[in-house]
This record gives sequence, structure tokens and C-alpha cells, in this order.
Amino acid sequence: MGRRGAALVLVWVVALACIFLWLGSLPLLNPDEGRNASVAREMKDARSFVVPLYNGMAYLDKPALYFDLVAASLAVFGDNEAAARLPSALFGVLTLLLVFAFCRHAYGVRAAAFAVLVLGTTPLFMAFSRTVIFDIALTFFVCASLLAGFMALEPSGDRSAGGWFTLTALAASLATLVKGPVGFLLPLLGLTVYARVEKLKGGRRFFAPRNLAAFFVPVLAWFLALSWQRSDFPFYGIMRESLARFTSAEAFGRGQPFHYYAPIILAVVFPWSLLLPELSVRFWGQRGRTARADRMLALFAVVVVIFFSISRSKLAGYVLPGVVALAILLARAFDLAVRNPQGAAARTLRRGTVVMTLVCGAMAAVLVANQVVSAGSPLYVAAVHTARAQLLLPFLMIWSLATAAAALAARMSRSTWAALAAFALPVVLLVGLGIPSAAAYGEGRSSRPLAQAIRSSGAEGVEVAGYQCFAPGLPFYLGRPVTVITVDGDEVPSNYIPFTLEKSPQWPPQIVRLADAQRWLSSRTQPVLMLSDDDPPDPWVKGAAEAHGAVLRELAPGWWGALIPPKAP
Repeated sequence: MGRRGAALVLVWVVALACIFLWLGSLPLLNPDEGRNASVAREMKDARSFVVPLYNGMAYLDKPALYFDLVAASLAVFGDNEAAARLPSALFGVLTLLLVFAFCRHAYGVRAAAFAVLVLGTTPLFMAFSRTVIFDIALTFFVCASLLAGFMALEPSGDRSAGGWFTLTALAASLATLVKGPVGFLLPLLGLTVYARVEKLKGGRRFFAPRNLAAFFVPVLAWFLALSWQRSDFPFYGIMRESLARFTSAEAFGRGQPFHYYAPIILAVVFPWSLLLPELSVRFWGQRGRTARADRMLALFAVVVVIFFSISRSKLAGYVLPGVVALAILLARAFDLAVRNPQGAAARTLRRGTVVMTLVCGAMAAVLVANQVVSAGSPLYVAAVHTARAQLLLPFLMIWSLATAAAALAARMSRSTWAALAAFALPVVLLVGLGIPSAAAYGEGRSSRPLAQAIRSSGAEGVEVAGYQCFAPGLPFYLGRPVTVITVDGDEVPSNYIPFTLEKSPQWPPQIVRLADAQRWLSSRTQPVLMLSDDDPPDPWVKGAAEAHGAVLRELAPGWWGALIPPKAP
């Protein structure tokens, strides 16, 4: 194996390690991982492959495809954290393979290897490849649709173009089955803007009967099957889950200003993002001389950011498909710098190492200063002194110092390869050293400690009820539903469940109206472990425990419980 082959293997080892190392070491984090893993486990146990289930109720907030894949992993490898995260990790690998294949075709093997390293060590991509969440699966199918569409529109006269058109439609269909209409809107908008800007012809071929069938057959099969079982889904899925999500900030509590994604991208692509401002200016000035693939990727990244900036519902992870495009463009800059060590790209990278040295050095200084300054000092950062953040503080200081030192060494060496290593180092350290350090932090954001405390308290088989509270991952760790005493079901992290409760006069047995709480408790023929997440515990829970002679105690940080015996006959 030559030097090039060894370098390629090293790149893949680093990227795969960032995805798979310590994959199951952290507990499932709330709310997303705990909820999504619980849905998949319940679908597996109930053999419900069309209708997602959460805490024993239909959960139509998202399509079933991703849940089905997680359920299959749980069926094969057991109900554990690594099995729940495995589908996301595999989609991360598939995305890297997709990027590698595209970049090798468009730019060459070296640029493809750089793209794998840049994307694999991008914080948002790494995090979502290790999380039980839809976005990495959505990103793979969206990017597959986009890149296949690019190949289809290439003015090469290749007879295989028809296959690329069909693959574009099929990937968009699968993206829609992962997360709804956004799955086809992103590649459609990206390819439309690209074709208009480049004045390309042939776009109508996307709407050929074969391609329409490739898109609509899977989507309609799912839509009709789900609508047959849940007649309220067409209205909810189209009007509430799709249109309201895009047009209403209040509906989902995710309202953010239009410029929200500017600082978000700087954070979730850090430290590679430090190169983006200067590279963007230089790209704009030379846009007429760049490769066609470069222009398509740049346009797609802009389309993604603008689309979600217009949306009234915003979350940081939404822009992950655009981050993939940015990662490829960043890799292109490193490839150009290796080709011409004295060129503009190389100079930009060297200046980037200076910026990284200053930024990470300043972060280290602030973190160290926080250990010695008083709360009244202007250097004091209050958030660092929260109980959870304190657990991560030693690692964060080492991380920022090591990153600053690596960036400084790369600048002094004036080597593009050293700069590449310095920019990749932060996420490698984050995975290799940070995840074990975050174990205690993760326990504070998971339902696992509460489930363990319930088992150890002798309440394993009893009914568990939360008084106006709900731990999202508790159904997964207990392996059964949890009763919720509530006004409107808002404690359960779902939009569909409160929607159905509002319309239904008859609530399911695991959801108890707050006004009926006392009557419900008096009707129990088995012990009930009553939970409260208030500190001090909710007065109703405290009164119920005292009335039944039960002991109210702290089961896990932030969670109190009392094992209430059944009413005597």
C-alpha cells in the first residue's frame, strides 16, 4: 500500500471512529432520543409497522420508515442504546460513501478523501450520526436525490441519464417517508435553482411517468395505508404537521429570528466554519470560473439556509443537508491548497489557523479564568458554573488548549496537511475523550437513572404514574407505558397526542384527566408509583403519599416518588 492508499485508509478510520466509537456508552438523551427509541421499541413489540406508537398511543408526528429501521435494529441487537443508534450511524456511513463517490467523480480521489474527513469531523454531522434522530437519514436521501439530479442534468449526452432521473425521484420519495414534505422540497428547490442559474435544459424529464411512479408509489402506499388506519391523519399530517410547522412559530414553540442560522452554522461546523467567511467572498468573486459541481453545491447550501430561515419553525439540525454541501466545498479548498501551496486557497487556510488559534486560545483563557475569578468579574461566565456544565469543564479546558496548540503548530509549519489535521482534531478529541467525560452529564439528561431507581426501589412491576410530568425515555427503559395525569397531555413530547386528546371525549387509560386524579388513584387495585418532577414535590403528590402512609423520596436527581398502596377493600 502506497502513501496515498495509507492516507485514504487513515481518513476513513478517523471518520468511522467519530461515528462508532463509544456509540452505546451514553444513555438515551431526552427528549428526542428517549422518545424516538421508545416509539421504535413499541412498534417492534406491537408489530405495528405503519402506525408509530408512543406510550401506548398513536404517534403520527413523523412517518414510520425511520422508526421501522430502529425497530429492526432493536429486534436484532436487543433494546439497548447502541442498537437504537445503529441506524443513524449506518446512515452516516452511507452519506460519507455517497459524498466520496460523488467527489471522486467530480474532483478526484484526493478531494473525495478530504470531503470524507471534513464531513466526518463536522460536529453536527458527527452528533446526528450518533443520535436516535431522523435528520441523518433525511440528509442521506436528500443528498442522494440532489447529487443524482446533478448527474441527470449534466450536459454530457450520457444514455444513463434516465436512470439518474429515476434515482432522483426515488431518493426524494424515501426522504419524504423519513420526515415528510421537506424530503422532496429540498432537492426540488436545489435542483430548480441550479438549473435556472446554469440555464440547463432537460428538467422536464424529472416528471416523466417512470419518475413520477418512482416518487408517488412509495409515498402514496404509505399515506393511504396510514390514512386507512388513522382517518384523522390526512388533516393532521398536511395542515398541522407540515403547513403549520412552516408558517407558525407558536404551533411548535420554535420561533427564531430570520438570521438564526448564521451563528448556528458557525457553531455546528466549527472549527471548519472559521474558513467560511473568506472562502465565501473568494468563491463569489470567482464564481464564473468554478466547477459546475461547486456552483451547484453552493447554491444548494444557500437554498437550505434560506428555506429554513423563512420557516417559522427553526431548529439547528434542520440545515444538516446544507452542511454536507459546505463540507464538500471546504474539502475542495484543501485540495486546491495541496495542488498550489502558494495559491489563494493555501493562504486562506493559513489565515484560518491563526483565527482558530485566537478563538480557541480565548476560549481556554475564559474557562481557566472562571476557576479563579469571582462572580462579579467581567470574565465570569455564569453558565459554566451550572452543575451539569461543571462536569464537562476539565475536558473543555483541555480541548480548547489542545486545539489552539494544534492550530498554532499548523500555522508555524505552513503545511496544508498540518492545517487539515488541526481542523479535524477538535471533533476527534470530542469523540475520543469528551464522550467518556460526558457520561455523568448524559445521565442528568436521560430517563435511565430514573428507570434504574424504580427497579431498585422494588417498584419494577407496579404502575408508574407522573403527576403533570413525563420522562420521555422512561417507556423505553421500563419496557411499558407510563400513566400521565394531565390537563391536556402536553407533558408528552408529541404534537399529535395532545391534538387527539383535544378531539376525543374518551381518553386512553394511560392518560388521566387532572380533575379525575383522586378518583383514578382510589380505583387502583395494584400499587402505584406516583412521580413528581417538582422540587419540592407537588403538594398533590405529597398529600396523596401522606394519605396512604407512603414515603415520598427522591428517586433520581429532579424526580420524587412515592409507592402508594391500593385502597383497602
